[in-house]
Amino acid sequence: MSTDQTQDPSQGKKLALVTGASRGIGAAIAEALAAEGWHIMAVAKTSGALEELDDRIQAVGGSASLGPLDVTEPEQMAHLAQSVGARWGGVDLWVHTAIHAAPLCPAGHIDAKELAKSTAVNMTATAQLIGLIEPLLLARQGTALFFDDHRAGQKFFSVYGATKAAQMAMVRSWQAETAKIGPRVVIAEPKPMATALRGRFFPGEDRSVLADRHDEARRILAAL
Repeated sequence: MSTDQTQDPSQGKKLALVTGASRGIGAAIAEALAAEGWHIMAVAKTSGALEELDDRIQAVGGSASLGPLDVTEPEQMAHLAQSVGARWGGVDLWVHTAIHAAPLCPAGHIDAKELAKSTAVNMTATAQLIGLIEPLLLARQGTALFFDDHRAGQKFFSVYGATKAAQMAMVRSWQAETAKIGPRVVIAEPKPMATALRGRFFPGEDRSVLADRHDEARRILAAL
């Protein structure tokens, strides 16, 4: 994880850990929080996209630490949690937007590799991260934020719909288990947005009628 070694810009700020921060609603949430004075621990696989996010955050006077990591690698995620705990002692907000969107296809033609990757990112990684990040949230009475997408059962969404639904079932169980003892778990439902992910699912759609991801980020954060 890259940090400023001469002067720590994160001191005295609330910490938001954003997994899947390089694009879409994850990047928009990171930018909105940074503009409000939060320090962002941004995690994603793509270093270049993270650096572009960091440039935008710095442009609004914010600060970020970058973690070019793969959420499906258990050792990397364990190291991330240990590093965050050692440096900051906890997390005020965890925003989880990392997702694998398998190409649409009939249920009878599911690609085994796409199914395996979707399971690894959408289900297995989420399960591991909940276990790793829960103590960090409890240390600061923090909040975990997830995003629902009701695609289960829709035609051609068999892989994405099933693995996303499984992820949300896991999150809802966690939400019910921690309702009285913490951490707080929030599930948001964004409006249809003009993101790259949606563009893959609906390439011919009129994107001018879709919500702007930055507007949605601000709306969702305001609801918290």
